[in-house]
Formats: sequence, structure tokens, C-alpha cells
Amino acid sequence: MGKKVTLATCALNQWAMDFDGNMHRILQKATMISECPNFGIDLDMPFKMISDVTLSHVALTGETTEFCFAITIGIQEAKALGATYRLGPELEISGYGCNDHFLESDTALHCMQVLAELLASPVCTDILCDTVVPFGDGVISTNDTCLGSEICEELWNPASRHIDMSMDGVEIITNGSGSHHELRKVHTRVDLVKSATAKGGGIYMFANQKGCDGERVYYDGSAMIAVNGAIVAQGSQFSVKEVEVITATVDIEDVRAYRNAIRSRTNMPTCIPLEWKYHTAEEEIRLGPACWLWDYLRRSGQGGFFLPLSGGIDSSSTACIVASMCHLLVDAVKEGDEQVLMDVRKVVADPEYTPMDPKELCSRVFTTCYMGSANSSKTTTDLASELANEIGSYHLTINIEPAVMAVLAIFTATFGMVPKFKVNGGSLRENIALQNIQARLRMVLAYLYAQLTLWARGRSGGLLVLGSANVDEALRGYMTKYDCSSADINPIGGISKSDLRSFMAYCVQTFGWTVLTKIYSMTPTAELEPLTDGQVAQSDEVDMGMTYEELSIYGRLRRPGRCGPFSMFCKLVGLWRNTSSPAEVAVKVKHFFRSYSINRHKMTVLTPSYHAETYGPDDNRHDLRQFLYNISWSWQFRMIDLELAKLAQKGQSKPGGERVSPMRSQRSTPVRSQKGKGNGVSPSPSMDSLGSTSSSGKREGVVVANPIQEEPMDEGLVSVLPKTASCSLQHLHKRAGFPPFIPHLLSVFCVCFTLPRILATILIII
Repeated sequence: MGKKVTLATCALNQWAMDFDGNMHRILQKATMISECPNFGIDLDMPFKMISDVTLSHVALTGETTEFCFAITIGIQEAKALGATYRLGPELEISGYGCNDHFLESDTALHCMQVLAELLASPVCTDILCDTVVPFGDGVISTNDTCLGSEICEELWNPASRHIDMSMDGVEIITNGSGSHHELRKVHTRVDLVKSATAKGGGIYMFANQKGCDGERVYYDGSAMIAVNGAIVAQGSQFSVKEVEVITATVDIEDVRAYRNAIRSRTNMPTCIPLEWKYHTAEEEIRLGPACWLWDYLRRSGQGGFFLPLSGGIDSSSTACIVASMCHLLVDAVKEGDEQVLMDVRKVVADPEYTPMDPKELCSRVFTTCYMGSANSSKTTTDLASELANEIGSYHLTINIEPAVMAVLAIFTATFGMVPKFKVNGGSLRENIALQNIQARLRMVLAYLYAQLTLWARGRSGGLLVLGSANVDEALRGYMTKYDCSSADINPIGGISKSDLRSFMAYCVQTFGWTVLTKIYSMTPTAELEPLTDGQVAQSDEVDMGMTYEELSIYGRLRRPGRCGPFSMFCKLVGLWRNTSSPAEVAVKVKHFFRSYSINRHKMTVLTPSYHAETYGPDDNRHDLRQFLYNISWSWQFRMIDLELAKLAQKGQSKPGGERVSPMRSQRSTPVRSQKGKGNGVSPSPSMDSLGSTSSSGKREGVVVANPIQEEPMDEGLVSVLPKTASCSLQHLHKRAGFPPFIPHLLSVFCVCFTLPRILATILIII
């Protein structure tokens, strides 16, 4: 006779430092499972500790096994389910993303105050409530089975707790997680959960926090239940619901049979394995940032979003994400989600409103504005208007040229000089300043319109300003400081240009927004320089000196690849061997690192962005590096030149397999890039000393490196480049006077133990 048990796992959308709201959700929030017999828990042995879980809910209800658990579900609903034991999640009272608030005594005080309220509440009588007090590991043993927990990070640990627990006879393992979303990450999560029980058998319940708890990250749910290496229940990855519950009825005897390597007997398995339904990257972009925006909007108390819509790929992608949010909200209301309906009514300030059409809802919560100047084209003006019409946003078209001329008039009145664009005979400095004033005035006007647009429309509240700079442009510093990239939040700040282009193609097929086809085919441009015969002559990739595809590669090698200039050069020599010579690769790498270091200071004021890529340059959390560099990178670039000389002496082949002479291979004359060619480099070596790069790849705000400050060594690991590292050590031994075999030993040592190259270099110099 089988021992069947019904399992439920669900996720809770908590909010950091919201003690009232969090306590309410702890006591009340949960979704009822149909019925559960009122069985009690019978512990036949003491337990040392029940591992805490993370801001998620897991419930275990027994049918024939004489037990009924409710783990991290609302206490009131837990009792209604017949539970007599309730385990609290990690940080459920304070919220997960408190960060430095955990260092404040107030946080601990308020947590204890909430705990006291919970203990005094009549809801908490006749039920065992375990608070988070970590003092060791342990499991719960009942008359019929054994249950254990591991915390979020332990699932990713090479020595995971579930291995020892399964070896000790634990049959049901739970994991309440706080795992945030990154593009294409859920595959890893699912594989880990499946492998946890595929190796030793058992039932694994994975719950995850979902929503935006006040930070840049979005926790993407994906609750699941696995049995013996197969997924049997799957929750949604993205949702605007505060609580979602999934259930599965499983037989513990299946676990025991699996562990004993015996096939199931006459009774059929109680659950059917299913194939995990993965989202494509385009679907993740549509859903993840949209849910993140909704959490931010409803919790901020504002009346909607304001977006400067330029008619380009980036701002259009941002508009599509907001429109997708409106589709999600309408679908949730139609499905009867009362919480979503209540929040929508609060945002639009209409207690009787019920959204039924996404376009109509979009017109209420989303304002787009085309801010044209004398350098704007009719093409982008029309594209912005067409897109606003297709998605339903309330659209404005304004002319900022009077404001630009007014600001310039103040300057001219001060110095008696009139700055000119380069095409009109002006200097590079004048050209950059004239572009930056347009970009910065758009930011000022965006906040003016965000504050007063709803007032002008007869509604209360204000609007949140959305930024639309992608992750590649942030990495390169391809933006003007305090221009339209400066906003309240940015839903695409962690997404690459390549992925955004794919997302636009997806939106054409999914929503039928056909104007995106025209926007997709446009050459990316800032439209800050004068037009040529009414047409745009400016190109982002030409101005940057590199393509967006190259930028994505640089970003992934810099982080998470942990490559400094030399390591990146050595990797790209092989990666681009069919398209670029070593000399061309050297120029590209140097140009990237110069541009990156010149513009790193901009990351200190980068708009909070949705975290979607591992190589995001956000200085506030995900990319902890300095913002003042010696932009010459003298040591690192010298190592590149030495390696380049060695390759030239060996007759390293150039693109296409032809051999190149040593003299030719050392050529490093920068060549201006062409869009789509993949060979973008610095237009001029002397430009780097002029300052940082603006929204059109122009220099702004000179950054002078401290001549006393030493240049930090790159952190690339020698182990990933044993051959090139060995070559560098062999070259340096002559200068240090060591016998030839010493560099060999050092190189082998670094390869075997993956020490940073900096250690090996220091040893040789000493």
C-alpha cells in the first residue's frame, strides 16, 4: 500500500522594511488548497534545528501518512489546512533586500516587535511556529517519513546539504530560495533541482521569492516539485500575483523503491513527470522587467510612467515592456485577481475602474513624449508617434529647440562667443557641448512633464521617469551624464542591444506592433548633430568605434570572465582569428579599456536598472570597481604589445589564414568602424585624453588620472591562458636575471592553482 502525500509550494511577494505589510502577509496571505484532513504531527525523535528558508512558502499536507505540515505559509491558512507546525522563512519579517539596514539596531528592534505581535496573536495558538534562529543543522522525523531543509545557496554549493540528508534517509527536502532573475538562468536552477533527487532519490520542493522587493533585482518564482530526478509540478516564472501555489500528490514508496533500485510494484506512480516549459530570452525580457515595473509602480504610490520616446530601438523596447505590463494586468484582472484590480484602481485614482483593454489601460498609466530639436528627423518623429498609437500610450510631441537656444544665449551673453557644430566650422569641444546641452535639457524637461502631466490632465499624482540606456552603452559609457539616461528606473539597463533587437522582432509576431519592423531596420543614432540634406548622418557604432556585438563580448569577458586587458587580448586573438589580425585585436581591446575607464565615473550615478545580465556595470551592487583609473593602462598595454611582437615574430596568421609579416603585424593605426563590420576601433588615439564619452560617443567632462596613483593589475587568471602567461614569464626572466627554469616553474604553479597573474609577476620582480 502506498503512502501518498500532497505537497504544495508557493511564493510570497514580500517587501524589504515593510514590517506591517510583511506581518500581514505572514498571518494572512496564502492560497487555499482544496481540502486537507486535520491530522497532527507526531515527532518520534527530537530535532536539532529546522533549516530556515527564504521568503517563500511551502506547505506539506498529508492524506494517508498521519501528518500535515504547513511550512512558511500564512499562519491562519496553515491552521485552516490542518497544520500544527509552521516554519518561518529567512528574513520574512524584515524582508530580504534590507542590505545595510541589517546593520541598524532599529531593524533588529522592529523584527522583535513584530515577533512579539505574532506570539501574542490568537492566530498563533495551537500551532508550533518556528522562528529563524540558526543554531545548527537537523531534520524532522515523523512516524511515516523524514523531512529536511536546505537554504537557497546550499543548492548551488558543490557540497550541498541534500546529499548528506538523502544518505541519512531524509525523503522530503525543501528549499525556500531568494534567487533573482537573469536571462537564461532558469535552466541552471531546474537542472540543479532535478539532479538533487536524481542522484539519491527523494522529493525536492523548491520555492522562490518573486517580485521586486525594492532593489534592482527581480525574483522570478519558478516554484517546482521534483521526484526522483523528474519535475512533477511547475510554477510560473513571472507573475503579477502576490501568492501562487502549485501542488503535486506523490507516493513516498516511489522514493524508497527508487533508492532500492527496484521498479515500482503493481501500483502506478501517483505523479506524472513533465517537461519543464522554458521561456525564450525574448519572453523573459517581455515578462521579467514588466513584473518588476509593476511592483515598483504600485509600491511607489505614483500614477504611471513617463518615457522620452525617441523612435529608436532602446526607448521603443522600453515602451513595449510597459505595454506588456498592461497586458499582464488586464489578463490578471480577467482571471479574478482582486489584489491586482485594487492596485490598478489605486494607480489610476479611480475606485470604480476595471481595466478590460490593454491599450486603454496603457493610455492611463503611460505617457510617452518625443522631444525633437533642430537635429531631429521627421522619420523618428513619425516612428515614435506610430508606436505610441499601436501600444496605446498617451503621446506628446514637443520641440526643445527654444530651450536649447535660450541656454546658449546665456552663455553667449557671458563670453560674447557663439559655439558651433563641427560641420559648421566649430571645434571638437564646441561640437560635444552643443550635443550635450540637448541631451541634458531632455532630462530636465522629462522631470517637468512627469510632475505636471497628470495635473494638466485633471488627475492626481505624478509619473515615474523611465530611462532607456542598454547595458552595452552603460559599459562603454556611451551616454551623457545627466541626460535622458538619468531617470527613476530603467527596465532595459541590464539587457544587451542584440537581445533588445530580438525582443522587438518577437513583439511584432506576438502583439502585431508592425511599426517595430521599421524601427528595427533603422541605424542606431543619437540625432544630436545637424542633419545632412534632411537625413541623419550620425551613427552610434561609428561614434563609439565599436559595434554593439563587440561590446557584448567585451562585457562578458570583463565580467564574469574576469579578464583584464591582457587576458582579453589573448582570448580575442583566438576568438576573432578569422576576422581580425592580432594587431587589430590589440587596437580594439585598448580602445575599449580606455573608453571604459574614462567613462567609469558615470556608473556612480547610473539609473537603477533591472538586473538581467551578468556583466552589468552597475557600480552600486553588481560591479564593485573604482571609478577613477589611470586611463593609459601602461603596464597592461605594454604586455599586450610584447605578446603582439611575439606573435608577429612567429608569423601569426591574419584573418583568413594568410601569414602576416612582423612589420605588418605591429601596425596599430586606428581605423574608423563601419556598422555591422565587427571591426570598430578608436577614430583617433588622441581622443582619449579629451575626456569622457557622451551619449553620442563624444567626450565630456575631462577625467585626469592621478599620476601618483599606481595602476591596478588585471585580475585575469593565468590558468585560462597558460601558454600566453608562460610566454610573458619567459620574457620577464631575462630582465630579472633568473635562470630560465624559474619562470617555467612559476607558470606551472599558476596554472595548477589558478592564482592571479599579479602574484606571479610580483614574484619575478622581487
